[in-house]
Amino acid sequence: MKTYPAGQIRNIGLFSHVGTGKTTLAEAMLFTSGATSRLGKVTDGTTVSDYDADEVKRQTSISASLLPVEFNGHKLNVVDCPGYAEFTGEMVSAMRVVDCAVILLDAHSRIEVGTDLRFREATRAGVPRIAVVNKMDRENADFDAVVDQMRNDWGHSIVPLMVPIGREHGFEGVVDVIARRAYVYHKHGDLTFEERDIPSELSGTVDRYAEMVMELAAETDDDLTLKYLEGEGLTPEEIMEGTRAGVLAGSIVPVLAASGGTLVGLPQILDALIKLAPSPLQRPEQTIPNNGEGTRDLQADASGPLASLVFKTLADPFVGKLSLLRVYSGTLKSDSHVTNARTGHDERIGQLLYLRGKDQKHTDRIEAGDIGAVAKLGDTASGDTLYSSASPLTLRDIAFPTPGYVAALRPKTKSDLDKMGNALHRMTDEDPTLHVDRDAQTGETLVSGMGESHIQIMAERMQRKFGVGVETALPAVPYRETITIPARAEYKHKKQTGGHGQYGHVVLSIEPSEDREFEFQSTVVGGAVPRNYFPAVEKGVHEAMMEGVVAGYPVVKVRVTLIDGSYHNVDSSEMAFMLAASQAFKKGVSEARPVLLEPVVNLVISVPEQFLGDVMSDLNGKRARVDGMDPGNDGSTVIRAHAPLAEVQRYSSDLRAITQGRGSYTAEFARYEEVPAHLMPNVAEHARAHRELVAH
Repeated sequence: MKTYPAGQIRNIGLFSHVGTGKTTLAEAMLFTSGATSRLGKVTDGTTVSDYDADEVKRQTSISASLLPVEFNGHKLNVVDCPGYAEFTGEMVSAMRVVDCAVILLDAHSRIEVGTDLRFREATRAGVPRIAVVNKMDRENADFDAVVDQMRNDWGHSIVPLMVPIGREHGFEGVVDVIARRAYVYHKHGDLTFEERDIPSELSGTVDRYAEMVMELAAETDDDLTLKYLEGEGLTPEEIMEGTRAGVLAGSIVPVLAASGGTLVGLPQILDALIKLAPSPLQRPEQTIPNNGEGTRDLQADASGPLASLVFKTLADPFVGKLSLLRVYSGTLKSDSHVTNARTGHDERIGQLLYLRGKDQKHTDRIEAGDIGAVAKLGDTASGDTLYSSASPLTLRDIAFPTPGYVAALRPKTKSDLDKMGNALHRMTDEDPTLHVDRDAQTGETLVSGMGESHIQIMAERMQRKFGVGVETALPAVPYRETITIPARAEYKHKKQTGGHGQYGHVVLSIEPSEDREFEFQSTVVGGAVPRNYFPAVEKGVHEAMMEGVVAGYPVVKVRVTLIDGSYHNVDSSEMAFMLAASQAFKKGVSEARPVLLEPVVNLVISVPEQFLGDVMSDLNGKRARVDGMDPGNDGSTVIRAHAPLAEVQRYSSDLRAITQGRGSYTAEFARYEEVPAHLMPNVAEHARAHRELVAH
């Protein structure tokens, strides 16, 4: 694969709801360009993009794949992104490095939830957008209905530049609205076509769309505006130039039509992307100097200062770490050295690669504007900037979404336990939306991700790639116990054996504490208990606090006072007083009306207005209390509430189901609150069952 200058490169991402045919369209692009000699199918597991075993098994994309397409003297770096909401991290990282978001729509299903979200995300990110109505050969395909819905939902920046000829099984070509020419294909699956005049039955539709694009194109330039207002028609070249400017500015979203499965319209799609999508030269990158003062534009100049951004990491048990990056300025060369802006460490650049799915092509350099990969970097992660030490700078980071679903991982065998830590490290390198933590109280390894399927696929990959077998489960809720009334307890530990015996006698006062987790003090007078035994008494209380009397959870919010006791000159020892204090504390707690405390989290939930009632009803069923509601963006409502953690452990899945994937939320620990009395027996039973499971 040859090196292309920035002006001949187009970095585009394919974004949409799952099932709209992104991978099939990408496969058709490769076939059309001659990069492949056969057309792979998702159902057969033979596509270049979905090469991972999990993708073949599920017949859907899980990871973003890089697919360079060379066509008419240009290089299109196509990034095929998954459509499932649980793999949002892959979409976010791709959106960060592409210059144009190609939004796919199903000609039958029209605007689906994921497609709408990706369109709005590209809009917020300032990424130029081009829409493709795919699957025009599908039953009930209706291009005009899709366009009408797009204009209604997304505004009048939507304008068709292609009109399909025929529909469903009769889809046989497209009309170029600006060039006013028709391209009719001989048969499905064949790239041969002939150029014709516009079919008479489509002339009215083409005229209407041509007027729409001319008006929008004229608005991009004062001279074109004046010419249009004076009644002069714009030339096709002027319309194309204005449309190209509108795409770059975000004021025009062209709509194209094709069928990835039958190849009809594919050469026209590639040609339109080359003409309309911005090149890296047209979208300078903002950089932050290492002194942090202001920003400056960085041009895609191969001879400029080196600046590249790692946007994806692949973990391979045999090859090692593979870092995908985009070079924004300068030239990245093999056998060179760069600096990581985050760590400040030097990284040696070894072998550079161009990727096409899983295939790797070696290269000695990657120039400004292009996307490639480098193997075996040290501590470089996704989102890191690599620069030349002579020109320190930092590129804007990737804002990965915060994971909202937490699962406990349990190794299946002792061997799996030994290997689990390294495998998890490799998995989090590969996927920044996975977070690993350890619960000190329960001893569980916790993994946070974007949803249940996300975690499950991660577990399957650990088995397949690193030979580590794990099971997933909901984490144990870290309950606590406390007391509600004061109590007094006495315990005498007395044991006589051959030689020295054991003697420790304490009297404790136990009270609830409002502001401290634990307080210990002594009011013993007259040396009833010598001062040198006070630490042993406190330690015994501490040990007893680790396992409460209600359900075996740690005891908190107590004040313990040693008020009396006795000792023996020969038989007393620190161990004896520890045991006495431990038993006295347990006895006192059982008499102080103990209760369970549960963790409560603050929720900030953003939902579209039409789902507000359903979300509120669901929150009521989860023992949540709503603190307030505020207007959000795009007609959404932000709900502020708090709820017991035990009720919202699966909330990411629940909210997605209620809002059709349009809702989002964040959760943050707030405090502990008393568990309702009628729920305490059930919690205690679950705690006993969990301890038995862990013990086995």
